[in-house]
Amino acid sequence: MTRVTALPRAGPRTRADLEGLPADGHRYELVDGVLVVGPSPRYGHQDAVGHLYLLLHAACPPGLKVLLAPFDVALADDTVLVPDLLVARRDRFTDRDLPEAPLLAVEVLSPSTRRFDRLLKRDRLQAAGCPSYWLVDPDVPTVTVLELRDGGYEQVLHLEGVATDDVTLPFPVRLQRSALRDPD
Repeated sequence: MTRVTALPRAGPRTRADLEGLPADGHRYELVDGVLVVGPSPRYGHQDAVGHLYLLLHAACPPGLKVLLAPFDVALADDTVLVPDLLVARRDRFTDRDLPEAPLLAVEVLSPSTRRFDRLLKRDRLQAAGCPSYWLVDPDVPTVTVLELRDGGYEQVLHLEGVATDDVTLPFPVRLQRSALRDPD
């Protein structure tokens, strides 16, 4: 028998509504009380996430932690995001979520999430005070690094081709566009 999980009511959703949803490979997020459901990521997406995780993990100082999705970032009762990668202070995590903006949120763009990541997620993370937001396009491949300055995100780096450059937030790391995926 197939079991169907339904949300209990109409109207805006909260963090509590997310707890009863199935672990079915979809990504469930809330933006201003609206449930956003995304499909499982593709191979190129996961390959880029894995490479970035290894790079960040190797450079991460002891007081910080790098985590892979899925892990909730609860920006408000009606806004829960799931970045592909996040960095935060170790003592800020709970067993359930990160109850504040991370120091770094990384989104690897997919055809189905590209607009959501570039617009809504960016806007909510900026408003919450996330100091650094990276947008990674594994198809090109490129890395765009945005840093919070005077309340708004400013592009501080855009890597493409064979470029390499250093990033300082949330900790020093050397980014290389070619490190985003296995060589063809």
